[in-house]
Amino acid sequence: MSLYVQKFGGTSVGSIERIEHVADMVKASRDQGNNLVIVVSAMSGETNRLIDLAREISPRPLPRELDVLLATGEQVTIALLAIALEKRGCPARSYTGGQVAVRTDSAHGKARIQDIDRERVDRDLAAGRVVIVAGFQGVDAENNITTLGRGGSDTSAVALAAALKADECQIFTDVDGVYTSDPRVVPRARRLERITFEEILELASLGAKVLQIRAVEFAGKYNVPLRVLSSFHENPGTLITYEEPEMEDALISGIAFNRDEAQITVAGVPDQPGVAFRILGAVADENIEVDMIVQNVAEDGTADFTFTVHRNDFDRTLEVVERVCAELGADKVEGDHGIVKISLVGVGMRSHAGIASRMFEALAAEGINIQMISTSEIKISVVVQEKYLELAVRALHSAFGLDGPAEPVGQSASLEE
Repeated sequence: MSLYVQKFGGTSVGSIERIEHVADMVKASRDQGNNLVIVVSAMSGETNRLIDLAREISPRPLPRELDVLLATGEQVTIALLAIALEKRGCPARSYTGGQVAVRTDSAHGKARIQDIDRERVDRDLAAGRVVIVAGFQGVDAENNITTLGRGGSDTSAVALAAALKADECQIFTDVDGVYTSDPRVVPRARRLERITFEEILELASLGAKVLQIRAVEFAGKYNVPLRVLSSFHENPGTLITYEEPEMEDALISGIAFNRDEAQITVAGVPDQPGVAFRILGAVADENIEVDMIVQNVAEDGTADFTFTVHRNDFDRTLEVVERVCAELGADKVEGDHGIVKISLVGVGMRSHAGIASRMFEALAAEGINIQMISTSEIKISVVVQEKYLELAVRALHSAFGLDGPAEPVGQSASLEE
């Protein structure tokens, strides 16, 4: 018998009708002879409702008490799903994170899993029951309820799969897999059969909302095969696993893009040690994260320094940099919040040359100017003007042979921020 950990998100259990549908899916899988551990989120919108209730009483509720409150959302779902399965003649038992027990540290609201006691789960599986576990939560060493942060149910599922040495961790959601790009921008984007942990992490860091990053990191660390599937459409979804030799045949796995970019350029700063630190150190002191950085040195002993930040930090960054550069004697400071970052990601870059030149050729053919370039072992990112976003993504999607049949909008785990 195969052992699967299956996670159903808030949309998948967002109503009684959908919980009944999930119960049908679970029973069908159980009837095929599989052992199942089900991890569920709170019903869609419930966590926000509970947060709003707390803030009606206090704008800053104590983190410990907020965790006690928020953990009730998943407790409702596990009980309802267990009731639905029992109604179908499928033995089931529900557990909170503390009952399993999922042991965490004491960082309320962003706890990290330290250990899972599998004895209770093993006993129920041996008795033929489906085990239903509340995601997103655990208990610390003092038995205080803790929560793992937004998206924490994915992490709960992967951690359970690792502890139980499950054959696969299946993440059921309202999408049917990972696509080569966002079908809302690229109608001919296609669903990937498989992708590597490394590629998914790279895409997530570039703004793609595919899976919770901590969950993917956990899965990669403990070698837990992940599969993204739809709760509403039957198909094999997308398998996330380690790199295999044939994966190198595909040059590019996905194209991600991020609209939330802004660019700062400092022109004519002295080309001397410590200047970059003076500029970026002041930005860091304001708790502003810098993304891409480019420096060009001129023959007259000055340099131009360009970097990007999140668009929400643009005005504050510009103020900080203008103040520092006045002290440095820079010629001018310019800003642009009308830019986007577009990224190619694929493990095939390791073994194939010429990918960057093909990217630049495709953009040049469309008259799109590249303002900044950044690379890693399996990624190439460029900054272009925001007005060219859709044209650029479609051109690159076609240039790298990613086009497939058009998919209905809203059916994918898109690679957009």
